[in-house]
Amino acid sequence: MVLNTMSQTVVLGVIGSDAHVVGITILEQAFSAAGFDVINLGVQTSQEEFAESAVEHDAEAVLVSSLYGHAEQDCQGFHEVLAEADVEAVTYIGGNLAVGQDDFEQTRRTFRELGFDRVFDSETDPEDAIEALREDLQIKPTESERATISS
Repeated sequence: MVLNTMSQTVVLGVIGSDAHVVGITILEQAFSAAGFDVINLGVQTSQEEFAESAVEHDAEAVLVSSLYGHAEQDCQGFHEVLAEADVEAVTYIGGNLAVGQDDFEQTRRTFRELGFDRVFDSETDPEDAIEALREDLQIKPTESERATISS
């Protein structure tokens, strides 16, 4: 089934005790400009708040941001919380996920094992995440979007 971005909702927030707001502000603007309905939970968001918002807004995706390096601890049990709330959304995480992150492929494996569908580093262009989400949700670009992409 091919879906249009018009009704696609993403829940976005910074997990745990992290108070970094710049990344999610950029993501909110980029995903909104790409036609997604973005619910920005802000900073210091609990796992339960992500789950409650995903249910309330019938979200297709949950985007987790973390920049302070403690995301692994903050995300322990996250997918269990989502499952208990019957959230069946695609889950992404991105940012500076581990203190002293030298080997991002190991970090990526860690978060995939925690249940995330996609894992991005802090240098990822928002357009790459948007393209990945369109692929994961099987969204075809509109004709005007294709014209923009090809120019």
